[in-house]
Amino acid sequence: MRLDKFLKVSRIFKRRTIAKEVAAKEKILINGRLAKPGTQVEAGDLLTITYGDKEFTVKVLDTIASVGKDKASTLYEIIEEKSR
Repeated sequence: MRLDKFLKVSRIFKRRTIAKEVAAKEKILINGRLAKPGTQVEAGDLLTITYGDKEFTVKVLDTIASVGKDKASTLYEIIEEKSR
């Protein structure tokens, strides 16, 4: 699944356009490497996202194409969260 789509489906970002912008500005790493909006995300990947004054790392648990908002948080696990 594309990074921008995963971020939207998992509701880490509310809109896919915001996810694309953040990735395009080189603010997202997948397993320590810079990620573009179209980079493929798989279960087990670690995403490090810098957005605003926060930086957080999440582990991808599943990449389902469509899920309800009540189950969106089951697609990832927050590993670390810190304010800058």
